[in-house]
Amino acid sequence: MTAPATIRPRRSVLYMPGSNARALDKARTLDVDALILDLEDAVAPDAKETGREQIREALAQGGYGHREVVIRINGLSTPWGAADLDMAIGARPDAILLPKVSSPADLERVAHKLNAARVPGSVRLWAMMETPLAMLNAAAIAAAAANPETRLSCFVMGTNDLAKETRAALVPGRAPMRPWLMTCVAAARAYGIDIVDGVYNTLDDEAGFAAECREGAEMGMDGKTLIHPKQVAPCNAAFTPAEADIAWARRIIAEFEKPENGSKGAIQVEGRMVERLHAEMGARLVAIADAIASRNA
Repeated sequence: MTAPATIRPRRSVLYMPGSNARALDKARTLDVDALILDLEDAVAPDAKETGREQIREALAQGGYGHREVVIRINGLSTPWGAADLDMAIGARPDAILLPKVSSPADLERVAHKLNAARVPGSVRLWAMMETPLAMLNAAAIAAAAANPETRLSCFVMGTNDLAKETRAALVPGRAPMRPWLMTCVAAARAYGIDIVDGVYNTLDDEAGFAAECREGAEMGMDGKTLIHPKQVAPCNAAFTPAEADIAWARRIIAEFEKPENGSKGAIQVEGRMVERLHAEMGARLVAIADAIASRNA
Protein backbone atom coordinates (compact mmCIF):
# COMPACT_ATOMS: atom_id res chain seq x y z
CA MET A 1 0.00 0.00 0.00
CA THR A 2 1.51 3.31 -1.05
CA ALA A 3 0.36 6.91 -0.84
CA PRO A 4 1.22 9.58 -3.42
CA ALA A 5 4.92 10.43 -3.37
CA THR A 6 4.21 14.17 -3.43
CA ILE A 7 2.16 14.20 -0.24
CA ARG A 8 3.04 16.94 2.24
CA PRO A 9 1.51 18.24 5.46
CA ARG A 10 -0.68 21.33 5.19
CA ARG A 11 -1.96 21.38 8.76
CA SER A 12 -1.11 25.00 9.56
CA VAL A 13 -1.25 27.62 6.80
CA LEU A 14 -0.44 31.10 8.14
CA TYR A 15 -1.26 34.37 6.40
CA MET A 16 1.55 36.94 6.61
CA PRO A 17 1.05 40.47 5.21
CA GLY A 18 3.48 41.24 2.41
CA SER A 19 3.72 44.85 3.52
CA ASN A 20 5.16 43.85 6.92
CA ALA A 21 8.86 43.12 6.47
CA ARG A 22 9.24 42.06 10.09
CA ALA A 23 6.47 39.47 9.68
CA LEU A 24 8.08 38.10 6.53
CA ASP A 25 11.33 37.65 8.43
CA LYS A 26 9.67 36.11 11.51
CA ALA A 27 7.90 33.60 9.27
CA ARG A 28 11.24 31.85 8.73
CA THR A 29 11.23 30.74 12.37
CA LEU A 30 7.63 29.59 12.83
CA ASP A 31 6.58 25.95 13.14
CA VAL A 32 4.11 26.12 10.26
CA ASP A 33 3.63 23.82 7.32
CA ALA A 34 2.82 26.61 4.88
CA LEU A 35 2.93 30.41 4.63
CA ILE A 36 0.66 32.60 2.55
CA LEU A 37 2.53 35.82 1.83
CA ASP A 38 -0.43 38.07 1.24
CA LEU A 39 -0.88 40.95 -1.20
CA GLU A 40 -4.67 40.98 -1.09
CA ASP A 41 -6.83 41.51 2.02
CA ALA A 42 -3.97 42.08 4.47
CA VAL A 43 -2.38 44.88 2.42
CA ALA A 44 -3.87 48.37 2.03
CA PRO A 45 -4.10 49.83 -1.51
CA ASP A 46 -1.33 52.34 -0.85
CA ALA A 47 0.98 49.54 0.36
CA LYS A 48 0.50 47.09 -2.52
CA GLU A 49 3.69 48.07 -4.32
CA THR A 50 5.73 47.94 -1.11
CA GLY A 51 4.29 44.52 -0.30
CA ARG A 52 5.12 43.26 -3.77
CA GLU A 53 8.75 44.34 -3.52
CA GLN A 54 9.17 43.00 0.01
CA ILE A 55 7.85 39.58 -0.96
CA ARG A 56 10.15 39.53 -3.98
CA GLU A 57 13.13 40.33 -1.75
CA ALA A 58 12.09 37.82 0.92
CA LEU A 59 11.87 34.95 -1.57
CA ALA A 60 15.15 35.95 -3.19
CA GLN A 61 16.78 35.83 0.25
CA GLY A 62 15.19 32.45 1.01
CA GLY A 63 15.59 30.74 4.34
CA TYR A 64 12.04 29.40 4.64
CA GLY A 65 13.23 25.81 4.94
CA HIS A 66 10.55 23.12 4.90
CA ARG A 67 7.75 25.70 4.83
CA GLU A 68 5.63 25.73 1.69
CA VAL A 69 5.61 29.35 0.50
CA VAL A 70 2.51 30.64 -1.29
CA ILE A 71 1.91 34.14 -2.66
CA ARG A 72 -1.67 35.37 -2.61
CA ILE A 73 -2.05 37.86 -5.43
CA ASN A 74 -4.88 40.28 -6.06
CA GLY A 75 -7.42 39.28 -8.68
CA LEU A 76 -6.39 39.98 -12.26
CA SER A 77 -9.38 42.30 -12.67
CA THR A 78 -8.02 44.62 -9.95
CA PRO A 79 -5.49 47.41 -10.55
CA TRP A 80 -2.78 45.34 -8.83
CA GLY A 81 -3.34 41.79 -10.08
CA ALA A 82 -1.22 41.85 -13.23
CA ALA A 83 1.82 43.32 -11.44
CA ASP A 84 1.36 40.84 -8.59
CA LEU A 85 1.34 37.93 -11.01
CA ASP A 86 4.40 39.20 -12.85
CA MET A 87 6.27 39.41 -9.54
CA ALA A 88 5.13 35.93 -8.52
CA ILE A 89 6.22 34.50 -11.86
CA GLY A 90 9.71 35.83 -11.24
CA ALA A 91 9.81 34.92 -7.54
CA ARG A 92 8.99 31.23 -8.12
CA PRO A 93 7.10 30.42 -4.90
CA ASP A 94 5.78 26.93 -4.23
CA ALA A 95 2.32 28.12 -5.22
CA ILE A 96 0.26 31.14 -6.21
CA LEU A 97 -3.08 31.62 -4.45
CA LEU A 98 -5.76 33.18 -6.63
CA PRO A 99 -8.61 34.97 -4.81
CA LYS A 100 -12.30 35.02 -5.75
CA VAL A 101 -12.14 31.93 -7.97
CA SER A 102 -15.67 31.36 -9.27
CA SER A 103 -15.09 29.19 -12.35
CA PRO A 104 -12.36 27.07 -13.95
CA ALA A 105 -11.72 29.91 -16.39
CA ASP A 106 -10.29 32.01 -13.56
CA LEU A 107 -7.60 29.38 -12.96
CA GLU A 108 -7.01 28.76 -16.65
CA ARG A 109 -6.17 32.42 -17.28
CA VAL A 110 -3.46 32.39 -14.62
CA ALA A 111 -2.16 28.97 -15.65
CA HIS A 112 -1.87 30.14 -19.25
CA LYS A 113 0.36 33.01 -18.16
CA LEU A 114 2.52 30.68 -16.06
CA ASN A 115 2.90 28.20 -18.89
CA ALA A 116 3.64 30.93 -21.43
CA ALA A 117 6.40 32.21 -19.15
CA ARG A 118 7.79 28.65 -18.87
CA VAL A 119 7.39 28.64 -15.10
CA PRO A 120 8.33 25.16 -13.78
CA GLY A 121 5.44 22.81 -13.07
CA SER A 122 6.53 22.70 -9.43
CA VAL A 123 4.90 26.13 -9.02
CA ARG A 124 1.29 25.21 -8.29
CA LEU A 125 -2.01 27.10 -8.17
CA TRP A 126 -4.24 27.30 -5.10
CA ALA A 127 -7.82 28.54 -5.32
CA MET A 128 -9.66 30.71 -2.79
CA MET A 129 -13.18 29.34 -2.47
CA GLU A 130 -15.07 32.35 -1.14
CA THR A 131 -17.92 33.32 -3.45
CA PRO A 132 -21.46 31.99 -3.96
CA LEU A 133 -20.56 31.01 -7.53
CA ALA A 134 -17.55 29.07 -6.25
CA MET A 135 -19.87 27.01 -4.08
CA LEU A 136 -22.17 26.29 -7.04
CA ASN A 137 -19.19 25.49 -9.29
CA ALA A 138 -16.99 23.66 -6.78
CA ALA A 139 -16.91 20.39 -8.71
CA ALA A 140 -16.07 22.10 -12.01
CA ILE A 141 -13.32 24.15 -10.37
CA ALA A 142 -11.80 21.07 -8.72
CA ALA A 143 -12.02 19.18 -12.01
CA ALA A 144 -9.49 21.63 -13.45
CA ALA A 145 -6.89 19.63 -11.51
CA ALA A 146 -7.36 16.79 -13.98
CA ASN A 147 -5.45 18.89 -16.51
CA PRO A 148 -1.82 19.09 -15.32
CA GLU A 149 -1.34 22.38 -17.17
CA THR A 150 -3.81 24.04 -14.82
CA ARG A 151 -1.55 23.26 -11.82
CA LEU A 152 -4.40 23.24 -9.27
CA SER A 153 -3.41 21.47 -6.05
CA CYS A 154 -5.35 23.03 -3.17
CA PHE A 155 -8.61 24.73 -2.19
CA VAL A 156 -8.49 27.42 0.50
CA MET A 157 -11.81 28.21 2.15
CA GLY A 158 -12.46 31.94 2.46
CA THR A 159 -15.20 31.80 5.06
CA ASN A 160 -15.16 35.52 5.91
CA ASP A 161 -15.81 36.59 2.34
CA LEU A 162 -18.30 33.76 1.88
CA ALA A 163 -20.23 34.94 4.93
CA LYS A 164 -20.22 38.50 3.61
CA GLU A 165 -21.46 37.58 0.14
CA THR A 166 -24.09 35.04 1.21
CA ARG A 167 -25.16 36.90 4.40
CA ALA A 168 -24.77 33.62 6.30
CA ALA A 169 -23.81 34.03 9.94
CA LEU A 170 -20.44 32.86 11.25
CA VAL A 171 -21.58 31.21 14.47
CA PRO A 172 -20.05 28.50 16.72
CA GLY A 173 -20.33 25.19 14.92
CA ARG A 174 -20.76 27.01 11.58
CA ALA A 175 -24.07 25.32 10.82
CA PRO A 176 -24.90 27.77 7.98
CA MET A 177 -21.49 27.10 6.40
CA ARG A 178 -21.33 23.34 6.73
CA PRO A 179 -23.13 22.45 3.48
CA TRP A 180 -20.67 24.60 1.50
CA LEU A 181 -17.64 23.39 3.41
CA MET A 182 -18.57 19.75 2.82
CA THR A 183 -19.39 20.45 -0.85
CA CYS A 184 -15.87 21.77 -1.30
CA VAL A 185 -14.37 18.83 0.62
CA ALA A 186 -16.22 16.42 -1.66
CA ALA A 187 -15.08 18.29 -4.78
CA ALA A 188 -11.47 18.36 -3.60
CA ARG A 189 -11.46 14.66 -2.80
CA ALA A 190 -13.14 13.76 -6.10
CA TYR A 191 -10.24 15.29 -8.01
CA GLY A 192 -7.34 14.52 -5.66
CA ILE A 193 -6.50 17.98 -4.33
CA ASP A 194 -6.03 19.23 -0.78
CA ILE A 195 -8.36 21.60 1.06
CA VAL A 196 -7.67 23.86 4.04
CA ASP A 197 -10.28 25.42 6.27
CA GLY A 198 -11.00 29.13 6.72
CA VAL A 199 -9.63 31.36 9.46
CA TYR A 200 -10.89 31.79 13.01
CA ASN A 201 -11.20 35.48 13.78
CA THR A 202 -11.19 35.68 17.60
CA LEU A 203 -7.62 35.46 18.84
CA ASP A 204 -8.40 35.31 22.56
CA ASP A 205 -10.95 32.47 22.28
CA GLU A 206 -8.66 29.46 22.61
CA ALA A 207 -11.49 27.01 23.30
CA GLY A 208 -13.47 28.19 20.30
CA PHE A 209 -10.44 27.95 18.05
CA ALA A 210 -9.62 24.44 19.26
CA ALA A 211 -13.22 23.37 18.68
CA GLU A 212 -13.20 24.71 15.13
CA CYS A 213 -9.91 22.95 14.40
CA ARG A 214 -11.45 19.67 15.58
CA GLU A 215 -14.52 20.32 13.43
CA GLY A 216 -12.35 20.94 10.38
CA ALA A 217 -10.38 17.75 10.95
CA GLU A 218 -13.62 15.80 11.39
CA MET A 219 -14.94 17.23 8.11
CA GLY A 220 -11.85 15.91 6.34
CA MET A 221 -9.95 19.17 5.90
CA ASP A 222 -6.17 18.82 5.55
CA GLY A 223 -5.50 21.84 7.73
CA LYS A 224 -6.57 25.38 8.57
CA THR A 225 -5.60 28.89 7.56
CA LEU A 226 -4.40 31.05 10.44
CA ILE A 227 -4.14 34.76 11.18
CA HIS A 228 -1.65 34.76 14.07
CA PRO A 229 1.40 32.70 15.11
CA LYS A 230 -0.25 31.88 18.48
CA GLN A 231 -2.71 29.69 16.57
CA VAL A 232 -0.01 27.48 15.02
CA ALA A 233 0.66 24.99 17.83
CA PRO A 234 -2.97 24.06 18.60
CA CYS A 235 -3.71 23.84 14.89
CA ASN A 236 -0.79 21.47 14.27
CA ALA A 237 -1.95 19.34 17.19
CA ALA A 238 -5.51 19.11 15.89
CA PHE A 239 -4.47 18.03 12.39
CA THR A 240 -1.64 15.67 13.36
CA PRO A 241 -2.71 12.01 13.20
CA ALA A 242 -3.03 10.39 16.62
CA GLU A 243 -0.35 7.84 17.54
CA ALA A 244 -2.98 5.15 18.08
CA ASP A 245 -4.44 5.77 14.61
CA ILE A 246 -0.99 5.62 13.02
CA ALA A 247 -0.21 2.33 14.76
CA TRP A 248 -3.54 0.83 13.69
CA ALA A 249 -3.01 1.97 10.09
CA ARG A 250 0.45 0.38 10.03
CA ARG A 251 -0.99 -2.86 11.40
CA ILE A 252 -3.70 -3.01 8.72
CA ILE A 253 -1.21 -2.26 5.95
CA ALA A 254 1.16 -4.96 7.22
CA GLU A 255 -1.62 -7.56 7.34
CA PHE A 256 -2.75 -6.86 3.77
CA GLU A 257 0.85 -7.06 2.56
CA LYS A 258 1.20 -10.66 3.80
CA PRO A 259 1.24 -13.12 0.88
CA GLU A 260 -1.78 -15.03 2.15
CA ASN A 261 -3.86 -11.82 2.12
CA GLY A 262 -2.69 -10.49 -1.24
CA SER A 263 -5.93 -11.26 -3.09
CA LYS A 264 -8.36 -10.64 -0.26
CA GLY A 265 -10.70 -7.67 -0.13
CA ALA A 266 -11.44 -8.02 3.59
CA ILE A 267 -9.64 -9.65 6.49
CA GLN A 268 -9.89 -9.87 10.26
CA VAL A 269 -7.37 -7.87 12.31
CA GLU A 270 -7.45 -8.11 16.09
CA GLY A 271 -11.05 -9.26 15.99
CA ARG A 272 -12.21 -6.48 13.64
CA MET A 273 -13.19 -6.84 10.00
CA VAL A 274 -11.26 -4.42 7.80
CA GLU A 275 -11.43 -3.92 4.06
CA ARG A 276 -8.66 -3.11 1.60
CA LEU A 277 -9.98 0.45 1.39
CA HIS A 278 -9.01 0.86 5.05
CA ALA A 279 -5.43 -0.05 4.12
CA GLU A 280 -5.52 2.54 1.33
CA MET A 281 -6.80 5.17 3.75
CA GLY A 282 -4.15 4.11 6.23
CA ALA A 283 -1.40 4.50 3.65
CA ARG A 284 -2.19 8.20 3.30
CA LEU A 285 -2.38 8.69 7.06
CA VAL A 286 0.98 6.98 7.51
CA ALA A 287 2.48 9.07 4.71
CA ILE A 288 1.31 12.28 6.38
CA ALA A 289 2.67 11.09 9.75
CA ASP A 290 6.01 10.19 8.18
CA ALA A 291 6.20 13.55 6.41
CA ILE A 292 5.54 15.36 9.70
CA ALA A 293 8.17 13.27 11.48
CA SER A 294 10.68 13.96 8.71
CA ARG A 295 9.92 17.67 8.86
CA ASN A 296 10.43 17.71 12.63
CA ALA A 297 13.62 15.65 12.56
